[in-house]
Amino acid sequence: MSAALRAQLFLCLISLLSGTGLTRYIEDNEASDGLYSLISLAQKRESEDFIFRRPLRCLDMLATEGYFTFVASRPQLACAAFIIAEPSEVISLELSDVSIDCSAGDFIKIFDGWVLKGERFPSSNDHPLLPHERYTDYCSSAASSVSGQSSQNVAMIFFRIHSPESGFTLAVKKVHNPFPCNIMSQSPEGSFTMVMPHQRRNCSFSIIYPVEIRLTDLSLGDAKSNEISPLRQKWPGCSGSGDYVELLGGNGVDTSKMFPVADLCFSLSGLAQMKIGCDNSVVRLVSSGNYINRVTFQYRLLDQNEIPKTRENSLENFCSVE
Repeated sequence: MSAALRAQLFLCLISLLSGTGLTRYIEDNEASDGLYSLISLAQKRESEDFIFRRPLRCLDMLATEGYFTFVASRPQLACAAFIIAEPSEVISLELSDVSIDCSAGDFIKIFDGWVLKGERFPSSNDHPLLPHERYTDYCSSAASSVSGQSSQNVAMIFFRIHSPESGFTLAVKKVHNPFPCNIMSQSPEGSFTMVMPHQRRNCSFSIIYPVEIRLTDLSLGDAKSNEISPLRQKWPGCSGSGDYVELLGGNGVDTSKMFPVADLCFSLSGLAQMKIGCDNSVVRLVSSGNYINRVTFQYRLLDQNEIPKTRENSLENFCSVE
């Protein structure tokens, strides 16, 4: 992930965080300087043996393997670091050299996914673990180091530290995932294929940008359904079929709270496309577990003149589609 793409994605996250306590960090002058130094920082490996190390900021985004050390210079009461990997990777995190006072209200928590504006990605409907099982709390552990591995290509940590000079080191490693599910895209443009092999599971591909999505291939359920015309882009009642694809749009990251733009519950080999003028655009594959389901799609960022004007207090109007 290039520094420019990382900066663009980070700024999109900041817009989604609007209204939370974390945004007060950005409004601070010192924090603003830290943000722009983060954006300009190049995180490139010089060789296979190179181990990347750098300080961790109170509000940060990590897309590189390495060691990130946080040392509080003053009380930091609402901090978070978002970690993202490639779609075909999951993230391994380990805390070490921890010097915080849990009895004084300090904490460090690892979360399996992302939380933005109180919404979780992946949603509770799509994640294999219960909400409380997705948190790993350092202060609840008797071990001197705590580790966790994400179920998808994103994870995060929350932390609160009151005393100066207190802190910790976070080790980030990436692990190959043969069947990626519930992916946050690093880029506003690209292509991807989601495959669900005989598993009763829902998988979402989330793009935090307004985009045009083109479905180029879709295989669902019984192969005989290929006989249905690919021009039929919306099938009422697809949720009853057990195997289908949804296109969703919204201002948050929880797919259960997003606006359903279209759904397809028949196979096609051709082009079906739609523009979604939302902060977040999602392709969601729902599988009954009875078949091998597959969807291939392309996506590109909409130009500013392609995004319709918005009207307040209407999600449907805000997330305009064509």
